[in-house]
Amino acid sequence: MIARLLSKLIRQRVNESNKIIVLYGPRQVGKTTLVRELINTLPYRSLQVNADELVYQTVLSTRDLTQMKLLVEGYELLFIDEAQRIPDVGINLKILHDAIPDLKIIATGSSSFELANRTKEALTGRTCTYELFPISVGELRQQQDAFFVQQRLDELLRFGSYPDTLQLPNAADKVRYLHELSSAYLYKDVLEMASIRHADKVCKLLQLLAFQVGSEVSPSELGTVLGMSKDTVNTYIDLLEKAFVVFRLSGFSRNLRKEISKMNKIYFYDLGIRNVLIDNFQPLDLRTDVGALWENFLVIERRKQKAYVGQFANSYFWRTYTGSELDYVEEANGQLAGFEFRFSRKSAKAPASWLNNYPGASFEVINQDNYLSFIS
Repeated sequence: MIARLLSKLIRQRVNESNKIIVLYGPRQVGKTTLVRELINTLPYRSLQVNADELVYQTVLSTRDLTQMKLLVEGYELLFIDEAQRIPDVGINLKILHDAIPDLKIIATGSSSFELANRTKEALTGRTCTYELFPISVGELRQQQDAFFVQQRLDELLRFGSYPDTLQLPNAADKVRYLHELSSAYLYKDVLEMASIRHADKVCKLLQLLAFQVGSEVSPSELGTVLGMSKDTVNTYIDLLEKAFVVFRLSGFSRNLRKEISKMNKIYFYDLGIRNVLIDNFQPLDLRTDVGALWENFLVIERRKQKAYVGQFANSYFWRTYTGSELDYVEEANGQLAGFEFRFSRKSAKAPASWLNNYPGASFEVINQDNYLSFIS
């Protein structure tokens, strides 16, 4: 069992606060396992509810406080798994929370779009929200030394870091699992969320995005290829982001005449999912997209690391119309930090225009020698 970094944070929050804990994240990243393991270590009498079961859906969607009190009577903690499946779950949790403020509630959901829509207004000021990702390098480092993690780098870039993928013994099993996972949740969840009929268009869009990792994405150009409007492309990307398939990075700019800021880069939450979309699991020394894999890997791992330690930073890429660029920029506490990602161990100098425009900003090259300190 790989210990999850969020466990300590959520345990502390459950013990010290009566706010409702909401845990988001992609399917199969271990949300249910995390909460169940956590509950087993807590001293509270707990009721675990599977929101797929009709009896619980009925009670927890009635707005009938009497029925809900009967459900939780004698318990100190209520755990609702896949809470987005309960109609009006937000208003019902508000009623329950306000009536029984000492009852601790944990709810999980695999779609920020669905669960947020069902809880946001009703539960304003009553929740603490966390996001669980596929296994992070920081979590691997808790059990394995830096040398062993380095030995797994090829595997992480090819097959990603879903818990099941990491535990499967060989490449064929990993590929089979990723095919099943992508067909079961990538398309189904997104199509159901917005009643999208054209599954083939979503699949083709994802494939195009997979090939463009590390490059600016033009919705207009994608729309031309797919035979749809720019607005429809943006809608689909928004849904894929809310389903934890991809996420966007915008361009950093304080001088709009020189710096590119209108287009986004799009990265995948998991590289195994990215690679299954283009059906390429070749070893790194046989690939032409190692730079894109390395960039996606570092960006998502940095995002995990920041989320798990509770640090907040605005993230961007940076590029000028004259060709100067940085793969990644962070802005936190009034400070700017620029990063260049190199899979090789070659060094690089900061672009002169970066230093001239932002004299107080830092610059660092992240390569195989120092990446562990950057992401864990």
